[in-house]
Amino acid sequence: MARAITLIRSASLSDVAEYAYAATAPAESRLIFLAGACPLNDDGSTAAIGDYAGQAVRAIENMQAALAASGASLQDVISTRVLVASARREDLVAAWEVVRDSFADHDVPSTLMGVTVLGYEDQLVEIEAVAAVLDSADSLTHVAAERGCGPEVPQ
Repeated sequence: MARAITLIRSASLSDVAEYAYAATAPAESRLIFLAGACPLNDDGSTAAIGDYAGQAVRAIENMQAALAASGASLQDVISTRVLVASARREDLVAAWEVVRDSFADHDVPSTLMGVTVLGYEDQLVEIEAVAAVLDSADSLTHVAAERGCGPEVPQ
């Protein structure tokens, strides 16, 4: 499938940042706005209590599940916001390194923020994302059928 995302770099901006400074998606792309991916286990408990990197890993796994349910992948993400419940730079970096490594060469524009508290008990990391995909008519029919929004599609 063709990708909708174009990552933009500028020679007039520092190359120290480990991400593109901007990204675009064409008007015909379908945008996917994800809720913040939290480090929750299947039973609703918080994963990796006290471990910033461990929580980032679980949040990325949950993000990938939400993307897959939307007919997308990490390669379709156009931007992220990484929230870390800490005022310590090393805690933010621990979470960021997991996010950066998970996206590999697809280094989307990102914001890394230290925050006071997050919503779940013992939660340290949350990752927001927006994705964009170019759908074919066939893929739209399959996504709609999987969601129960259209006719069944034979497998």
